[in-house]
Amino acid sequence: MRRFVTILLTAAVLLAGFTVLAETKGKVAVVISTLNNPWFVVLADAAKQRAEELGYEVTVFDSQNDTAKESTHFDTIISAGFKAILFNPTDADGSIANVRRAKEANIPVFCIDRGINARGLAVSQIYSDNYYGGVLMGEYFVKFMKEKVKADKIPYAELLGILSAQPTWDRSNGFHSVVDKYKEFSMVAQQSAEFDRDTGFKVTEQILQAHPEIKAIWCGNDAMALGALMAVEAAGRKDIFIFGFDGAEDVIYAINEGRLIAATVMQFPKLMSRLAAEWADQYLRGERQFPEIVPVTVELVSRENIEKYAPYGRK
Repeated sequence: MRRFVTILLTAAVLLAGFTVLAETKGKVAVVISTLNNPWFVVLADAAKQRAEELGYEVTVFDSQNDTAKESTHFDTIISAGFKAILFNPTDADGSIANVRRAKEANIPVFCIDRGINARGLAVSQIYSDNYYGGVLMGEYFVKFMKEKVKADKIPYAELLGILSAQPTWDRSNGFHSVVDKYKEFSMVAQQSAEFDRDTGFKVTEQILQAHPEIKAIWCGNDAMALGALMAVEAAGRKDIFIFGFDGAEDVIYAINEGRLIAATVMQFPKLMSRLAAEWADQYLRGERQFPEIVPVTVELVSRENIEKYAPYGRK
């Protein structure tokens, strides 16, 4: 009986210790622009997993690319006493007010993958060097298309992401900083497909009808690239090459299989999410020295080096 009581007391002490630990660590929110894209699911899962490993209770919020929903999430987070927010903004400008409200409530915000157009509000903004990624893709695009298409003019189309999102224009501007120097390349269509696969499919269908002469489609993310691939294959076109940005699973497989997606730019979502979670933990333990802007490198993935890569990162 004494042994049994001792075991029960020991178990009770251990459980009490875990309860204190949980109460000490508190709750962390992971707010994601959309979970309708597998790439962002990876971003959310990695942030949640690392924060939980560090001892926090984690809730993931899906903003569904809607700043109003995002604002409601922040209301909930602030009123529920969350300790920190790992934040993937829906809108570079529209999300500023939410970060400001969190700061006023003394809740640190760490932006991941996307930033906001304001300084001094988020503790740190950790996102891919999207402009550099656009440059990398522009350089490969020019080289690849010149080898594939022997003509004085090479018409192409561009699918832009969400127009209010910072990565949309960083990627596009980086790409054009290279490609626009070559007179043989002519952009005959540029349209937003909202970083969405289904929208990418519909927009590409429209572009193919209006501009059947195109030889390439540059897409600001891999979801749109997959939608474009579906439309091009459905049209029976084998002379149009597609270029993406993300390093998403289906695109890595498509490149490896030699389909019409020629290349993508690899981002590292797991790295960004883990870093944000670790810095949030350090902040809550008293650290205050963090770089406000953290550009994370990206890498060009093509048929020539695909064997080095897996979905969402290097092998």
